[in-house]
Amino acid sequence: MLEIKRVSKIYGHGSAAVTALNDVSFEVKKGEFIAIMGPSGSGKSTLLNIIGGLDRLSKGEIILDGQRLDNLTEDELVNIRRGKISYVFQQYHLLPSLTALENVLLPLTFAGIKDKDLRALELLEGMGLGKRAQHKPNALSGGEQQRVAIARALVNDPLLTLADEPTGNMDQKTGKEILDLFGQLNSEGRSIIMVTHNREAAERAKKIIILQDGQIVDQILN
Repeated sequence: MLEIKRVSKIYGHGSAAVTALNDVSFEVKKGEFIAIMGPSGSGKSTLLNIIGGLDRLSKGEIILDGQRLDNLTEDELVNIRRGKISYVFQQYHLLPSLTALENVLLPLTFAGIKDKDLRALELLEGMGLGKRAQHKPNALSGGEQQRVAIARALVNDPLLTLADEPTGNMDQKTGKEILDLFGQLNSEGRSIIMVTHNREAAERAKKIIILQDGQIVDQILN
């Protein structure tokens, strides 16, 4: 489903150049749950941003569902993010002026999809937030806000969900609940790539990819 082929990312030029990724290659099959680990500065978030089209690679190829992403225009990448790829961030990135339901509806609104409220509400109900749908983010706990963010990421039924430290600022109990949710979503056949510094979180995935100095140094099957 997803092929990462010899991807490199270099920031700057000449003596000031910094190599964030160096010849990284791996595949993600449909329905796989992959965790990416490594020390700070190893290239984890850079790799995730390149896969999601938020950053451009310096060389290599990224192929999703048979389509190359690395040579698309910005407008074409926006369409990919609206349909085939979704993001879950550590900081939730919910709009504070909108309710939970309205935040989940945003991707469908941008895509011009009508009759969308039922789909969004079903996702919130499936995450135990049906009664919180009309609450704004400041009335929700951190775990509830992340569930809203996950529902928003899934509302367009993407091929691939990218999660960047999704439990990074949560207490252990809440983090476990979010990881349980990712496990449930994966058991339903959803493809997930999660960046994490937490080994316990990574062990929820079916495969762990270890990055160091921009290179893959190990791949572990769980």
